[in-house]
Amino acid sequence: MIIAICIVFILWYAAIALEHPLKINKAATALVTAALCWSLFALLSGDAHSASEHLGTHLLEVSGILFFLMGAMTIVELIDAHDGFYIITSRIRTTNKKKLVWLLAFFTFFLSAVLDNLTTTIVLVSLLRKIIADKEERLLFSGLVVIAANAGGAWSPIGDVTTTMLWIGGQITAGSIIIQTFLPSLVSMLIPAALISWRMKGKLKQLNAPEEQPVNFNSNASERNLVFFVGLSCLLFVPVFKTLTHLPPYMGILFGLGLMWVITELIHSGRDEEEKGLLSVNHALRKIDTPSVLFFLGILLSIGVLQATGVLNELALAMDKGIGNISVITLCIGLLSSIVDNVPLVAAVQGMYPLDQYPTGHYFWEFLAYCAGTGGSVLIIGSAAGVAAMGIEKIEFFWYIKKISWLAIIGYFSGAAVFMLQHYLLR
Repeated sequence: MIIAICIVFILWYAAIALEHPLKINKAATALVTAALCWSLFALLSGDAHSASEHLGTHLLEVSGILFFLMGAMTIVELIDAHDGFYIITSRIRTTNKKKLVWLLAFFTFFLSAVLDNLTTTIVLVSLLRKIIADKEERLLFSGLVVIAANAGGAWSPIGDVTTTMLWIGGQITAGSIIIQTFLPSLVSMLIPAALISWRMKGKLKQLNAPEEQPVNFNSNASERNLVFFVGLSCLLFVPVFKTLTHLPPYMGILFGLGLMWVITELIHSGRDEEEKGLLSVNHALRKIDTPSVLFFLGILLSIGVLQATGVLNELALAMDKGIGNISVITLCIGLLSSIVDNVPLVAAVQGMYPLDQYPTGHYFWEFLAYCAGTGGSVLIIGSAAGVAAMGIEKIEFFWYIKKISWLAIIGYFSGAAVFMLQHYLLR
C-alpha cells in the first residue's frame, strides 16, 4: 500500500516540475493525486472507516488555510478593481537607475509583507513594462522584484503561503516570525539589490511616466483611497484579531472581507447594476486565482495521506540520522524549494516533525519559514512570484540562472548566516 501511494506521489511531483512542457495545470494533477492516494489508502489498508476519519481530520485543517487564502485574494482583487495600487505605483517616477533599484527593492519588500509576494510581483513587474524601455535592464529589475518579493513575504505571517501555513498550523506566532526573520530577510534582499545597483549607471534610456489617472474611470479618487486603506487595514488586522480572540486566522480574514463587502456595497449603492458589477465583491470572487486554491487543496490532502500512513515520520527519522544537523536540513529544504514548489515541501515538513518535537516558535520552524520563503528565488520556477514574472516578461529559464540565480544564492546564504548568528547571540 505504502509503495503504491509513494509511486503516485512521486509521479505527481514530477508532473509539477514538468508542468510547462506537459501543458497540464498543476492544480489538475494535484486533485487527481489526492483522490488516488486516499483511494489507495482506503482500499488497500482494509479499514475504509479509519481512512475516512483521517481524511476528515486533515480536511478540517486544510479548510482553514483555503478560507484564509480565498478571503485574502478577494480583498486584494477588490483593491485592484478600484485601482488602489495606483496609490503606490504612482510614486515610482525616478529616472536614475540606482535610485530606482533601491526604491523598487524597498517598495517590493514591504508591500509583499502586507499583500503577498505573488500580487506584489504582478503589480510591480507590470509597472516596469510601462516605464523601462530597454529589455535587458527591465529583466534585471524584474529579477530584483522576485528576490525582494520572496524576501518580504518570508518575514510576515500573511506575506507568503508557506509562512501562512506555518502560522495557521501553530508552528510559529505572528510576533516571533516578524522579530526573528525580519533582519535575515532584509539582508537577503539588500545584498542582491546592492550588487544590481553597483552594475547600474546613469539614467534610464526612456521613462514613460505612469498614467496620470488610473484606467478604471468607474472609481473616483476618494473611493479608491477608501477601499485601499480599508483593505490594507483588514489584512493587517488579521494577526491582531488572532491574538485578541485566539480564533483561527481565517475568521479574521472573513471578518475583513465581510466588512469590505458592506463598505463597497454602500459606496456604490447609487450606481446601476452593470456599472457596480466590476467593483463588487461578486466580481472579485470570480477573478481570484481559483486554480491555485484547488492546487493547495490537492497538495495538502496528498501530504495528509503520507502523514496518516507514517511515511513522513520515517522520512524525518532518516533525515535526522543521515544529516543530523537541523540547520543543514533546513538549508537543504530551502534550496530544494527552488526546484519543486515550496508549498508541498513545507506541508511535508509539517507532517514530518510534530509540535511535540519542535514546539511553537522553535528555531527550526522560524528558520524553515525564512529558507522556504527566500530559497525559491534561486530559480525562476521556484516561487509563485518567479513564475508570475516569467509569464509577464517571458523571462528565459537559463537567462535567470546566468543573471539572477547567483545573486539570490548569495542573498539566501547571507540571510541564513544572519539568522543563525542572531539566534546564537540572543539565545
